[in-house]
Amino acid sequence: MRRIIDISCALKSGIKSDPPGSEPKIQYFDHHMTAPKMADYMGVPVSALPEGEYAAVERIDLSTHNGTHMDAPYHYFSRQDEALVPGGRPSLRIDEVPLEWCFNPGVKLDFRHKPDGHVVQPQEVEEELARIGHSLKPLDIVVVNTRAGSRYGEDDYIDAGCGMGKAATLWLLERGVRLVGTDGWSWDAPFSATKRRIEAGGDPALIWEGHRAGREIGYSHIEKLSNLEALPSTGFTVAAFPVKIHRASAGWVRAVAIIEE
Repeated sequence: MRRIIDISCALKSGIKSDPPGSEPKIQYFDHHMTAPKMADYMGVPVSALPEGEYAAVERIDLSTHNGTHMDAPYHYFSRQDEALVPGGRPSLRIDEVPLEWCFNPGVKLDFRHKPDGHVVQPQEVEEELARIGHSLKPLDIVVVNTRAGSRYGEDDYIDAGCGMGKAATLWLLERGVRLVGTDGWSWDAPFSATKRRIEAGGDPALIWEGHRAGREIGYSHIEKLSNLEALPSTGFTVAAFPVKIHRASAGWVRAVAIIEE
């Protein structure tokens, strides 16, 4: 028996899913709203259409980083793999991300107990893997369950949950992981927490440090995952293929976890 668990959030307007001014906008046109235009085109009265109806259609104004989406290495920096190749190489865009990264065994790290703004370090990843009894394999898809998942659409969503630091991200990448994900707004700690650290005299290298790990070893991550608390720690497969947008920095995904029972 196969069970499929949806781990994507619904793309919805009118909720706190992104910083102010960056939220998606959706216009809904129902069957009656579209009927007059079609009737006029065909040269018939609206009454000639079945019950005066034509087609339901939506028009959406959004960024490639709205909703559950996958970031390409190009989003983080113009080069990647500087730790692997002298001088690095041009960063992959979303239509170039290897599909082999996108359908693999998954492992969940449960960091819901970490405080908002906490930056996860390698030792914490190792401790969580030891707790669940898992040894990472190349191309495992690692998803991080934070407190942010429970706050999606609420006023504090973009400030909720912990984030993955550069060292922790590189620790995963050095073991062959190439796709990761989080239920937070960002793979990194919330920007508000990073700003407080900078204001207190922190090194500007803290800004977007988890993302910037892709400059050293190219990888992709999925942001705004959902329902991760429904997953076991291991024993599932993640399928998350990005929409193929020409030369883009990200693409939307319908991410699911597949459990064979």
